[in-house]
Amino acid sequence: MTKRQPDRNLALDLARVTEAAALASARWLGLGQKEDGDGAAVDAMRISFNAMDINGRVVIGEGEKDEAPMLYNGEHVGTGVGPRMDIAVDPVEGTRLLANGRANAISVVAMTPKGCMYDPGPAYYMNKLVVPPEAVGMVDIDEPVERTLRKVAQAINKEVKDLVVFVLDKDRHEQLIADIRAAGARIQLHTDGDVAGALMAVIPDTGIDVMMGTGGTPEGVLAAVAIRVLGGEMQGKLNPQSELERDRVHGAGRDINEVLKMEDLVSSDDIFFAATGITDGVFLKGVDYTGKGANTTSLVMRGLTGTVRNIESNHRFDKLMRISTIDYD
Repeated sequence: MTKRQPDRNLALDLARVTEAAALASARWLGLGQKEDGDGAAVDAMRISFNAMDINGRVVIGEGEKDEAPMLYNGEHVGTGVGPRMDIAVDPVEGTRLLANGRANAISVVAMTPKGCMYDPGPAYYMNKLVVPPEAVGMVDIDEPVERTLRKVAQAINKEVKDLVVFVLDKDRHEQLIADIRAAGARIQLHTDGDVAGALMAVIPDTGIDVMMGTGGTPEGVLAAVAIRVLGGEMQGKLNPQSELERDRVHGAGRDINEVLKMEDLVSSDDIFFAATGITDGVFLKGVDYTGKGANTTSLVMRGLTGTVRNIESNHRFDKLMRISTIDYD
């Protein structure tokens, strides 16, 4: 491999983007207004993105162009000077978590070179299986739940009864939950937090060993970027939740029987990921307002080097508000 001098780590720039979104949205914690919290995050994220020297295009955003001011699919961000990048954003992953003051709401961004990120198109839902690095290459999303759990338990030197599986608490998972319980594993049910759940399955000491079930396809691609850096494995199958979605997915030429592997979801190692906690969670603390500013905690990754950083930042509003067009008050 040709060696080269260290170059700009765009993941550190992305951390500024997610920090800004987290700071802006955390003001809405527990106020029951998820649209306002999400809107504040979107506005802060867009302003921060447009200071980055990239020629970026949002592949996974919050809707199509007619739904602006959300960061819409196809929107161009950055100064236009610099590398051509595909971007996935979730300004507030867990808007209901934020609105209700619950754990694990985060602000997330992932970035790859142009053409290296799976574009889900009209596919809103995906069945996912996420396992830690020790179980890579051992599982198959098409296998029965009990067999998958036995393989994961063997890989991480546990018994099946020791495993904890992250599952979204949705009616569609009634059979999945029954199968996991029949296998003897334990379950954590979460109302929201698809990206956070996938990361917990790969990051050590989160109390989660596996993630299973159907969630958002965009969230799956976002998480896949981080999972690739962390060395875990995600497999997915498009799983439309309505006849309209099914028709649109078929119309777009997508095969719902195809198993999407890591290389399908993210096809490059030259990738970047950043997440900042909004509410307190398992692996990221939420925004802590101090009266004079705020403290944030972020997880930042660069795929090319495999570097994973945990960043704690102190923001002084008396200085920040002199130069920032984002209103953090």
